[in-house]
Amino acid sequence: NSKPFYFVYGGTQDNNSMGGPSRTTSMNGISNYDWFITQGGDGFWSAIDPTDPNIVYSEYQHGGLTRFDRKSGEATAIQPLEGSGEPGLRWNWDSPLIISPHSHTRLYFAANRLFRSDDRGDSWRAISPDLTRQLDRNQLKVMGRIWSIDAVAKNASTSFFGNIVALDESRKAEGLLYVGTDDGLIQVSEDGGGAWRKQASFPGVPDMTYVSDLQASKHDAGVVYAAFDNHKMGDFKPYLLKSTDRGRTWTSIAGDLPARGSVYALAEDHVDPQLLFAGTEFGVFFTIDGGKKWTQLKGGMPVIAVRDLAIQERENDLVVATFGRGFYVLDDYTPLRRATPALLEQEAVLFPLDDRIWMYHASQPLGLPEKAFQGDSFFTAPNPPYGAVFTYYLKDELKTRKKARLATEKETVETGGDVSYPSWEALREEQREEEPAIVLTVADEEGNVVRRLTAPAEAGLHRVAWDLRFPPANPVQLKAVELSIFADRPRGPMVAPATYTVTLGKLVDGKLTPLAEPQSFTPKPLGLAVLPAADTAAELDFQRKTARLQRAVLGAAQAAGEAQVRIDHIKKALLETPDADPKLGEEVRAIEARLRDLDVALNGDPVRTRYNEPVPAAIVDRVQTVVGGHWAASSGATASHRESYRIASQEFGPVLERLRKLIEEDLEGLESKLEAAGAPWTPGRVPRWTAE
Repeated sequence: NSKPFYFVYGGTQDNNSMGGPSRTTSMNGISNYDWFITQGGDGFWSAIDPTDPNIVYSEYQHGGLTRFDRKSGEATAIQPLEGSGEPGLRWNWDSPLIISPHSHTRLYFAANRLFRSDDRGDSWRAISPDLTRQLDRNQLKVMGRIWSIDAVAKNASTSFFGNIVALDESRKAEGLLYVGTDDGLIQVSEDGGGAWRKQASFPGVPDMTYVSDLQASKHDAGVVYAAFDNHKMGDFKPYLLKSTDRGRTWTSIAGDLPARGSVYALAEDHVDPQLLFAGTEFGVFFTIDGGKKWTQLKGGMPVIAVRDLAIQERENDLVVATFGRGFYVLDDYTPLRRATPALLEQEAVLFPLDDRIWMYHASQPLGLPEKAFQGDSFFTAPNPPYGAVFTYYLKDELKTRKKARLATEKETVETGGDVSYPSWEALREEQREEEPAIVLTVADEEGNVVRRLTAPAEAGLHRVAWDLRFPPANPVQLKAVELSIFADRPRGPMVAPATYTVTLGKLVDGKLTPLAEPQSFTPKPLGLAVLPAADTAAELDFQRKTARLQRAVLGAAQAAGEAQVRIDHIKKALLETPDADPKLGEEVRAIEARLRDLDVALNGDPVRTRYNEPVPAAIVDRVQTVVGGHWAASSGATASHRESYRIASQEFGPVLERLRKLIEEDLEGLESKLEAAGAPWTPGRVPRWTAE
């Protein structure tokens, strides 16, 4: 429950128990540096104090439990031991550990007996007898026979057999405890360990099947879920059961889970008891009807063994641990609660947004995004998308006329019919049609449009992130331009903290039609700056004023560049025009000289730059200095920023007027003379022609 971003903890075989943030404010993402070791050895269960996230309990093999202080980095060994004269405890390689939902200082930790501590592990007491079948593993057949004590690596690097491997306490009834064993038992205590009730057989589950998970319901004190794993016996069926009477009777909820794929973990949604998640050998699945129908979660989730699941209830995130030493997070899975068959029959749905939309400016501790200069030896994982994440559903794809025709033709062919040949007019309409698009429109409280985002138009669930900024004022580019890693990406000013509304619409043949009910959301500042702006409204006004100047300045620089292209074409065209007056060459070169002087005012002196001499700041430099130096910080604009804006705006006015006269009057006048002389076409003019 760390704030503002929660942490993820887990264990890795041969590679320690560890923890790290679910996201960072760094443009480098989540890197090696952000993760830390809580316990050495083989890593296993971790439990985190829900009220103080600095207290972390983690373990290594055979119950080596420690209490780790994240703030100091110190670790205290707290593993319970057998009493004097008692037999040795049989710990699993991965011994189950939980913090009671009724007291953040109460721990439960299990070997073949269950232990309880009420003081964070400083002292322990056993609250159960041996809860296993108490079988001698050396009398059990392996590969068809009992082996000699001198067999190679006999019992080495394995769990002791006959121990507790699954554990939970009901959050609805204090003292209602469930334990599952590696030899196929589920034991239940309804009085905190005073008495235990044993269940040894389960419908459809082979005898002595490993109890891979137990989850007491978050909604009903009578409900508990159990998963069983029998893959060590060559049985890969999904065994997933539910009891509504505290473990007395059980029914299968495996539903239509794939017939091959052991179930290792289960999680129940804390809002909707019908929404369950199952981690299997081949990925993670969810159900919205309590287990009748299951659907695999994909969206970048690989087909891999999912060994553990956890729900971060504050954020409504599903966190997945895989056998491939990886953590995966499904951010804000709340749309799954609403994904009913009736909803999926609607044309389109725009889902409510997460309450925690944080506003901050990403840092660059390594100087550049992602790996920066670190190379491939440096690992970094991407952060979740920054800003407001919009989730929407489309029942059907928005097809172009051509796609719709091809789909119809395919269906006709499959049913044995003849394809109708389209008319030329229909083909012309296909060729001229704009690609349909989904448009997400963000508006402020007064209804003013802040941003429009185009989004995928294919059928299914989609997510699009808005970066909480106004659109960039940079000139429009029809094709994506590959920028240097050192270049700043175009961006607009960040909006003010307020309530905004997003609307989902479809853009077809140039007409924008609403598709779903709008959703409101309120981004919140993270408040990380030591010297924040005193008046955020005034700062935004200055940024938007700068954006208006930036739009004009960058547009003028682009127009000057295009004018130079026109001049280059004119000079070549004059050589190809026998009837051209030679004075036109002098005229075009005079215009070009003026244009280059204007370019120096806008972009700086290229001659001095070429020879590495100091160059006075040009108009574009001054504007971009304000944009790059102020729009990525929460602090106020400096006096230097405001002075740069003043100088740029003062110098730009006369330059813009001279540029407008040069392009709209002088250059166009010259092009008219070229047309009269019969010059080949050049950019910027429409040829004249009359029939003889």
